[in-house]
Amino acid sequence: MPVFHTKTIESILEPVAQQVSRLVILHEEAEDGNAMPDLARPVQTVKLAVDNLVKVGYDTINSSEDQILKQDMPPALNRVEEASLLLLQASEMLRADPFSAPARKKLIEGSRGILQGTSSLLLAFDESEVRKIIRVCKNVLEYLAITEVVERMEDLVTYVRNLTPVLTRMTKEVDAREKELTHQVHREMLVRSLEQVKNLTPVLISGIKTFITVKDSGKNPQDTQANRDYLVRKMSDEIHEIIRVLQLTTYDEEEWDADDITVMKKAQSGIEQKMKQATDWLQDPAALIGSLGDKALHQVLDDARKIAERCTNPADRDQILKTVGDIESMVDALCELRQLGKGDSPQAMSLAREIQKKLGDLQNMTNVAIANTERSGIRRPAPTVDGKVEQARTWLANPGMDDKGLGEQATRLVVSEGRKIANSCPEPMRKELLRLCDETEILTNQLADLIRNGQGNSPQARAIANHLSEKLFQLKNKIKEALINQVAEDFIDISTPLKHLSEASIVPIGTPGRDQNFAEKSQNFEGHANKLADTAKMVATAGGCRNKKTVEEIFKTSAQVDDLTPQVTTAAKIVFQDPGNQAAQEHFDLMKKRWMDNMERLRGLVDEAVDSSALIKAEEEGIMRDTERVEDAIQMKDPPRIGAHASNIARRANRVLQVAQQEAENSEDPKYVDHVNQAASNLRANLGVVESIAPMVQGAKGVSMNPADTNAQQNWRKANQTLIDAVRDVRGAVTVDAGVDQFPPPPPPDLSELKISDGGAPPRPPLPNDNATPPRPPPPETDDEDEAAFPTPQANQPIMMAAHALHMEAKQWSSKDNDIIAAAKKMALLMAKLSQLVRIPFDFKGLNSVLGLKESPVLGGEGGSKKDLIATAKSIAESSEEVTRLAKKLAAECTDKQMRKNLLQVCERIPTIGTQLKILSTVKATMLGAQEPIPAPDGSEIECESSSKEDQEATEMLVGNAQNLMQAVKETVRAAEAASIKIRVDSGYTIRWLRRRPWYTS
Repeated sequence: MPVFHTKTIESILEPVAQQVSRLVILHEEAEDGNAMPDLARPVQTVKLAVDNLVKVGYDTINSSEDQILKQDMPPALNRVEEASLLLLQASEMLRADPFSAPARKKLIEGSRGILQGTSSLLLAFDESEVRKIIRVCKNVLEYLAITEVVERMEDLVTYVRNLTPVLTRMTKEVDAREKELTHQVHREMLVRSLEQVKNLTPVLISGIKTFITVKDSGKNPQDTQANRDYLVRKMSDEIHEIIRVLQLTTYDEEEWDADDITVMKKAQSGIEQKMKQATDWLQDPAALIGSLGDKALHQVLDDARKIAERCTNPADRDQILKTVGDIESMVDALCELRQLGKGDSPQAMSLAREIQKKLGDLQNMTNVAIANTERSGIRRPAPTVDGKVEQARTWLANPGMDDKGLGEQATRLVVSEGRKIANSCPEPMRKELLRLCDETEILTNQLADLIRNGQGNSPQARAIANHLSEKLFQLKNKIKEALINQVAEDFIDISTPLKHLSEASIVPIGTPGRDQNFAEKSQNFEGHANKLADTAKMVATAGGCRNKKTVEEIFKTSAQVDDLTPQVTTAAKIVFQDPGNQAAQEHFDLMKKRWMDNMERLRGLVDEAVDSSALIKAEEEGIMRDTERVEDAIQMKDPPRIGAHASNIARRANRVLQVAQQEAENSEDPKYVDHVNQAASNLRANLGVVESIAPMVQGAKGVSMNPADTNAQQNWRKANQTLIDAVRDVRGAVTVDAGVDQFPPPPPPDLSELKISDGGAPPRPPLPNDNATPPRPPPPETDDEDEAAFPTPQANQPIMMAAHALHMEAKQWSSKDNDIIAAAKKMALLMAKLSQLVRIPFDFKGLNSVLGLKESPVLGGEGGSKKDLIATAKSIAESSEEVTRLAKKLAAECTDKQMRKNLLQVCERIPTIGTQLKILSTVKATMLGAQEPIPAPDGSEIECESSSKEDQEATEMLVGNAQNLMQAVKETVRAAEAASIKIRVDSGYTIRWLRRRPWYTS
């Protein structure tokens, strides 16, 4: 089946698919009784192109040393050659008899063979190129594996000299490959891992140098060795990730909280698709390691793991995972035997048979696990608080409905999350949050009791459900508020504990209390780092961020901080043990820089995930609290407390400046940027710059020196109030750009102008006439009528379900004055039609009228004609281009850089997926009706040679592509709606987001 993971493959397959689609349409027209035209010239052109392709293919095989390429490419070349001969024979037969059924049969099979053979050929060559890059990556891994033998400076020089060119080559080739990939997610994975390798390389070399110097000095190198080994492991992990991503050819545009059954069935489909290749590889003693069959076997195991992760029955999960582990161990043993040339030995043959048996058992286990999970009806709660609240509100809208306890479980998890966050909150926020948690839990218990007693639909239950829904909404907002306060407190200063650790590490040996001081600073640093990472994770889970990428990046960066923190402490310990070791100090500096880079990135992601205005407000409230503490300290005449709390005020003000600067840098609205910058400059003047001392801090120092000095107190109060006013101005400036309604409601009428007409009462309407048909009411302003034609999806219609999901997303908004929504709704309807064309008989009258298309004939027993299938796929691809064009137009007018970036990232995937859909639909069209025999002129029947397995594989790929396309458009609609609140006011561009059914009425 065609794959499209590179731009080169896609650019070659698209024109081939266009030519094949023309032949398919000609074939279908001939089935309606039309004579086939003379195809001699186009077929001869195809024959010449195929001959050239085959020649280049065999030349590539002869010049290559890749044994897998020599094994995989000849079957693809043979298929292309055979397909070319079929086309040639069909052309000659049609010239003799334009109505020949056998000729049409050869024509369609030849067309399919050309497309699929070319695809296989390109895939075999592409995989060979990937293996070249992987060999370079493995060369780097081999150098990393010998790091432990580098024990002298001379060895280190040689090591770096040998590592540098192979590392440079890997970087260059992976970078070039990244630019060639069509899947954006794969590109981002490669870029991220490659960047990590680049950043870790100098740190690793520094770590090796530190190990050598400590070892040469006669001291215990245990800590330096552990630090070095950690860096080797991290680099190896990133290179292994690069190797993994290089071998990926497909990607599913799933939401992170995709339904369990959907994910499990996709994995099940993958297992069925790859099982034949895997068993063929096992049965062939000479099969090469790393070939398609070997890859298929490992993909089966990966898909089985995916199913195990989603099982509701722990016994099913454990059984699958155990079997997967057993198979992996046996496959490793088989590969080892085959590498030694013992693939045909009795031991290897017995092992292969045992693996094959276990694979069959594994497939049965996964089928049972999916059936058990589906039968249980149990779904997992969403990963975020917002998702859990939506699940709970769905339950509360109809508490009498049996949702297998999902809504109740989601509600209790929200309460649990609230209590967890409350534990780290100061009073009175903690008390308020716990109160809401308790009230929500009490209502949940009351409703659960009524439901257990069969009173879920009673008036009392509905009243409690309504009250619980309101309470849950309040709890969700209070959790967000508490988290923003937590961010304001925890991220006020990210660097001071690290500075204290650094200072403690260089205290001269012999200083009293040196060991105790270092231990204390190490503990403070690790506690501080862990707290920041934990707060960031809570923001990702419960902060209400709707950007999937931001949430995922927060989790990844938090994990890196958790992983790096103990290594920074170890590097500090090495310096502490030998303060004069310059190499150790340089290594510690590199580790500190890496930690700070990650922490600053984490802080930026957290700031992006929370509301800037709310964060500044939280810092402002914190300044007010610190001001009260300074006043208390003045009354108590406590200079240290005065200085500490005044420093906190300055840090909070600096944090406000950071947020304001981020907002200004993220916006391209000149008026907004000027307003924010002006307010920030005012605050900066109050904080002071490097050359001068901040007025507030200077006043606090004066009070600290003499707390009883009333003049100093007044000076500080005046400077502090000025600073508070400046912070308030920054908050006002940032809040200004909250978005302006492009279509504000009209002002209410002036009642004083209302008066009764002098003309008397209006004329009396005529009496109804039984024979007359009442006039049709005027058309509605929205597109409700169009949506009435959307069919209801069934469980066995995955494409229809994907189209329906997009339809429901777009249905929230009116198409009036919103071309993006209109295009999205049209795409959903087109995809619904494609779903019916692929396999199920359906009357297209309703859909065709909505789409403005002519009615098409329906094939007996099939969903529609080949021509319809190709035309519909082409229309979907054109609509994909239109959605992307409109989204890019909106992005160009968006003043928020981050929102614009998010919108462009999601919409730029759409045209590629749309093009792939055209190609896959052409492949599917060559198979429509291919299973049925064709009557020959002598009355006999011509049997189809294509197997149902090939048809099933084509359908599955088409389903996956359709699901990806609908998900990408759905994400584009969401990103477009978010970006619409930040449009240039002077651009003249207008787009109206009129919610047809607000969430609070559902």
